[in-house]
Amino acid sequence: MPVRPRRRLLPSRRVTVSTTVTAVLLGGTFAGVLSVTGAPAPTAHAADPKPAATALRAAHPKPRAPKTPPPAHVVGARAEPVRSAKEPTSVVQVVAHPDDDLFFMNPDISQSIRSGHPLTSVYLTAGESDGVNARPHEAAGADADKADYAEARQNGIRAAYAEMATGSRTSPWERVAIPTAGGATAEMDTLRAQPQVKLVWLQIREAGSTTGDRPHSLNGLWNGRITTLESQRSSGTPVGADFTYTKDQVVATIAGLLDRFRPTFVRMQDPSPGKDPASGKLRDHQDHLYGARFTQAALARYADVPGHPHVGVQNYLGYPTSVLPHTLDPETAGAKLKTLKTYAWLDGVNDCGTAAGCGDLKVAARPAGRGWTQTIRYARGTSTSWVQRGPDGELHAFSVLDGQLAAWRKPATGTPWHGPTLLPGGGLDSGITSVTLPDGRIAVFGTRTVLAGGPAGYHREVVTAAQGAPGGDFGPWTSLGTPERDDAGGTSDISAPAVTVAADGRATVVLRDSGHRLTAREQRPDGDWGPWRTLGGVDVYGDPVSATDGAGRGYVFASTPSTVLTWAQRRPGGPFTGPAPTGLPPTTLALSASAAPDGDGVRLWFRKPASGDLRSADFSGTGPVSPITELAGAGVAGFGPVSGGDGLLAVRSRTGFLATAPHGRAGARPVWRLERFLFSGAPDAGTDGVAAIGLDGRLHWTPAGR
Repeated sequence: MPVRPRRRLLPSRRVTVSTTVTAVLLGGTFAGVLSVTGAPAPTAHAADPKPAATALRAAHPKPRAPKTPPPAHVVGARAEPVRSAKEPTSVVQVVAHPDDDLFFMNPDISQSIRSGHPLTSVYLTAGESDGVNARPHEAAGADADKADYAEARQNGIRAAYAEMATGSRTSPWERVAIPTAGGATAEMDTLRAQPQVKLVWLQIREAGSTTGDRPHSLNGLWNGRITTLESQRSSGTPVGADFTYTKDQVVATIAGLLDRFRPTFVRMQDPSPGKDPASGKLRDHQDHLYGARFTQAALARYADVPGHPHVGVQNYLGYPTSVLPHTLDPETAGAKLKTLKTYAWLDGVNDCGTAAGCGDLKVAARPAGRGWTQTIRYARGTSTSWVQRGPDGELHAFSVLDGQLAAWRKPATGTPWHGPTLLPGGGLDSGITSVTLPDGRIAVFGTRTVLAGGPAGYHREVVTAAQGAPGGDFGPWTSLGTPERDDAGGTSDISAPAVTVAADGRATVVLRDSGHRLTAREQRPDGDWGPWRTLGGVDVYGDPVSATDGAGRGYVFASTPSTVLTWAQRRPGGPFTGPAPTGLPPTTLALSASAAPDGDGVRLWFRKPASGDLRSADFSGTGPVSPITELAGAGVAGFGPVSGGDGLLAVRSRTGFLATAPHGRAGARPVWRLERFLFSGAPDAGTDGVAAIGLDGRLHWTPAGR
């Protein structure tokens, strides 16, 4: 038997100085252009239903919540949260493997930790791989120990989270076994210095291959190729016995954890990442995809539990980010890489005290992954068109909570917001686009995941609902179907829709399909809908965006890794033609568009890759793209769409906080103000103010001029 190589263990480094990590707002480069608000805003209170006893809760009594700092939106914020804070902000993130969170969800994780709110990371599989914890060039001849490798990855994750939370990677954890609603046992780790930070390890067997045929996996369990899936316990875990899970038990286990930790926001991986058209192989790891689908099913089950706080959801892109422009500025990317280096145990110092190792040496060979530490990218949920403004000053805002449409209403200027009201009908994906019809009614568009009918029935489809009368109630959801032939062909990889409305009220819905082309469905004069038709385009990623100019002509923009393509109507209400090249350089893919301030054409907002710098360009139906406008002094960094309302800008800053600024003439130096709360999706800016949905599930409103 070959001798198993062990990495040389350097002297232990257990004596450390604990450093509390504090948020650096926007760095030292913004002196003179950044002001931070200080007085807490008033909060409108609304009654919340009392929790009822449930089978899930009976199986897992809720632990006593640790004392945590006040919600971030209360200290130093002027945005007005609209719903009562009866349920504190709490984030649960569910990933397939140890390190999926660090590669694909940071810096959102570190920002949540700095906020002081409860954060729980749930790891579905043990991540045991082939059981060899070594750099690739050192792995030859090594024998496998899957329990030890799983433990090494756990040690690396504990070190990374401890360092993000306290500044010391050796800050200790309490490790205990907890029962699950699926009838087995999981490990829960609590950071002793900051007990609101928790890690939960389900320790289910992983596939062991990105795309290979491995029936004993989450893939096989979801699709019914196996009836039970085994555990893979790590060495040193307090979980004392092996176990198996059925498909329903995995769903019940995740739902039980949601009930235990009562999140207001859930981070998860992408359940529909698509397939490579040439090879037919998944673009992402099969564990990522099917772990996300199990999480979707658990969220749907949890939505029926009475009395839980409203839950928002965000999906994160995984492996496909490798071929896309980087979204993070160098400072943020450097901090993310530092955390991955801690996880990867680069220095080999045995400060965890176990023979299994203190990190993941497979990652040590390439701690940046395939460009993953330079990027974070949301899969859907980036629309900046979710607030509608009526001619009389009435405002309507829309989001998705508990898989349902959440609606807020502000009757007139100077009066408070009311809501949220949850409309009937579940299964909605994150991200809602809204439009005002010519008769004053509002229509909303989004996508819905259908879980019924078993694995073969899984699909995503476009849905819409409209008010019966201006200011009235919304009617039932109407399905517009999907351009996809089936889920097996492209994993239901469709984008969120973009919508234009003609003067006669006919809508055109445009989205990206799994072939990375744009497709459209147009409404007929009788109100019915025509078939899906391909608009074309090659290598299109992300969500398309749309806008209508002052003449009533619609425009659609979509990103590729190297440029932006555009489709336009030559006449109001006419068919979209294109794609046409814009001549724009690469962007971070997250776009937003609105009518140009002078009414001639439309304005497109985007960011420069690897910097977060803000840019815009104007388009006209008869003229070429204008020169790119760089916002002088606009280096708030951050990532995601730029919401450019008339006279107001709103973006996600490097800290994760909402940053707002008035803007006027091209090249003017904006003065940014930070709203001290973390939010989901993208903000929506208008002439009257800026709206954002916090991680607490509440609408936060910043009136213009404050």
